[in-house]
Order: sequence, then C-alpha cells, then structure tokens
Amino acid sequence: MIDQTTRFNLAMRVLHWSMALLIFAMIFAGLAMVRALEPWQLTLLGLHKSFGVLALLLFLLRFLIRIKSSTPSLPSGMSTIQVKLAKFSHWLLYALMLIIPTSGLLMQYYAARPIVVFDFFTIPAAMVPHIEYFAVFREGHSLAILLLITVLAVHIGAALYHHFIRKDGVLKSML
Repeated sequence: MIDQTTRFNLAMRVLHWSMALLIFAMIFAGLAMVRALEPWQLTLLGLHKSFGVLALLLFLLRFLIRIKSSTPSLPSGMSTIQVKLAKFSHWLLYALMLIIPTSGLLMQYYAARPIVVFDFFTIPAAMVPHIEYFAVFREGHSLAILLLITVLAVHIGAALYHHFIRKDGVLKSML
C-alpha cells in the first residue's frame, strides 16, 4: 500500500504549533532573565522552569507520536542533499528539544535548587551545590539555545522558501 499522506496528523500539527509558541516564549523569557536584575525576574524564572518541564513532557509525547505516525513525503524535486539536510535538521530540532530542558533541569539540580512546577509538584535537587557541574550544564544550556535559534531560523526560512518560492505544499502539510 502506498502512503498518500499529504498532511501531518492533527496531534502532530497541534503539538508542533503549541511547542513553537512555547519555545519562542521560553527563548524570549530566558533572554529577558539574563539581561535584567529586576524584581520580576524571580517570578519569570519560576515560570520559565515550570514551562521548561512542560516543554520536556510535550516533547516526549510529540516524539512518541512522531515515531508511530506516518508523515508526508518530501517533494520529489528536492535534491538528495536537500533531503538529507531537511531530515538532519528535523532530528537536530528533536535532539535540542530534549537537550535544552534536560540541561536546565540538571543545572538547577546541581545548583541545589528544587523546581516547583506550577505549584503542583516539586522536582528535588541535590542536597549541596556542585558548582562545577552547574557551570557545565549552564554553559551547555546556553550553547544549545544558541544552536536552537540558528536551526529555527533555517527551519522557518526553509518553510517560507517552500511556501512562497517552490509552492510545493511543505508548509501546508503542517497547517
């Protein structure tokens, strides 16, 4: 049987756009937090941590759905290198959606700062800080976010290129 899927399933589309909004909000919140020492920073930091846990849970759900779902084929006019780059960039996005919240959790763990998730539950932390580990995960978190911003810019640029230049339905498959 030939797969004639032209759109991602509803769950994938909802998770894609929900996580896109969440990721952009998290990036802007993170940038605001590191640039200011204002009274609102601690509130934003608490929300950032809670939404980071939510992002990790949504990623796990999204990944499970992704590996069990059929997906639309890429346009036949794409070169082999374009297909390989597209697949690589998507898997890199998935890796970053796992690495970034995990590094954030580990950063807080080694800072001996428990994470209170929306006042529903608390993720425990180390009993004493381990500043070296904290520094490694903080640096990793920051570098992964910079890579994410770069890959997202390419991802969005490619989607717009396919929609406005090639007019091949790639963007419509996620709408």
